Amino acid sequence: MSAHIARKRFGQNFLIDDQVIADIINAVAPRRDARVVEIGPGLGALTGPLLKRLDHLDVVEIDRDIVARLKQRFPAEKLSIHEGDALAFDFARLCGEGAPPLHVVGNLPYNISTPLLFHLAGFADHVADMHFMLQKEVVDRMAALPGTADYGRLSVMLQYRFYIDRLFDVPPECFDPAPKVDSAVVRLIPRPAAELTARDPALLTTLVAAAFSQRRKMLRNTLRDLVAPELFERLGIAPTARAEELAVEDYVRIVNALA
Repeated sequence: MSAHIARKRFGQNFLIDDQVIADIINAVAPRRDARVVEIGPGLGALTGPLLKRLDHLDVVEIDRDIVARLKQRFPAEKLSIHEGDALAFDFARLCGEGAPPLHVVGNLPYNISTPLLFHLAGFADHVADMHFMLQKEVVDRMAALPGTADYGRLSVMLQYRFYIDRLFDVPPECFDPAPKVDSAVVRLIPRPAAELTARDPALLTTLVAAAFSQRRKMLRNTLRDLVAPELFERLGIAPTARAEELAVEDYVRIVNALA
């Protein structure tokens, strides 16, 4: 087969650094019988090393040319290929009754990373852990603390649902073609049910989205359709505060007071 040309519309930047590949595989550290799914396997930089340590691997890939290459390179009994868009993929279908939780891995396309993270958060109940290569700026936002410029909707929603562990940074020269930004590898582990104390998770999603819809405005303005002024006072939250000043727990307290 001829060399594959990276497609910009799929956000393809192929990992080529052997040490970074080894570091990611060691971070995932899968048991041989683990149920692992790789998002966007590309030219197989992680796929091959993962299969050396696994009995079987599932992958989700949208590029038909890459799907054809994967079928040529790896036997079907070892690799199950789910052709399609990861943003629309039902990851729960990989978890049958009594099946072990998923380990999700991927060098995620940077152009869809944020909506893909929100999509994957919806399957947290089926997941043991997730290891992703992402744009460093996205990892900064995921792990950001309240009161910082990077802290936003992504920070609150992911930190509510997961423990987030930033592992290591990856420079552009580790890819072909080299992206114009630095990357980073991050681990997400779902929080246990006992820590998910929001009585109405859908309302939490709505509240946080509204709060960060206009970052420079005070909460009494951005949340005026959801939260009465006296509720802020009762909870000890300044109505003049801005969205990035509230911790995840503060948003949960507001939701539970409303619910």
